[in-house]
Amino acid sequence: MKVEEIKKEIATLERTKFGISIPALRKLGKRIAKEDHRFFLDNNPKDTFELRLLQGFVIGYAKDDITTLLKYFEEFIPYVSDWAECDLFCQSFKITAKYPDVVYDMLMKYRHSEKEFESRIVSVMLLCHYLNDEYIDRVIDVLDSLDTSEYYSMMGVAWAIATVMAKYPEKCMNYLKGENNLDNRTYNKALQKSRESYRVPDSIKEETKKMKRS
Repeated sequence: MKVEEIKKEIATLERTKFGISIPALRKLGKRIAKEDHRFFLDNNPKDTFELRLLQGFVIGYAKDDITTLLKYFEEFIPYVSDWAECDLFCQSFKITAKYPDVVYDMLMKYRHSEKEFESRIVSVMLLCHYLNDEYIDRVIDVLDSLDTSEYYSMMGVAWAIATVMAKYPEKCMNYLKGENNLDNRTYNKALQKSRESYRVPDSIKEETKKMKRS
């Protein structure tokens, strides 16, 4: 399918008051992924929000070897400039479950990046695919080291820590109460996001109210 044909189809997709329907765009992404996904990924200009979302979806849904998919993953990273592009892209890259070590090693190339969305991609990939017994200690260590100077990188780390709190509350509380490298803004936001989570026990939410940094 040519890019111009895809643009025309995007214009016909269902829309909500917030813009194009994400489920409709996902459906299109899955269809492209089953066709000539490499042609699309190589020729997509990624010059609109919808085309960038499609690029992320197709990378996530395409059936290909992991080396090829990671090449497309890394090539796409510089185009990510919005939290929705980042988060939907990361959530869709489900081949991570089959190759966790390989994908993790790739992510660690961006661990010390000072670029806002490179940092957010690392944190969101970790919270989406690595919150398990094998990786949790490494996840906490990486989250503690990510750059959070920009708003969306900070929010990514805070969201990830709150998700860790939901799945590993004791580990997370020990981390937050101990020595850590979080700046006050990220630390306090992580506490806030934990209290907002319906998955975090009320007893822990009450305890976090006493932990705020000034």
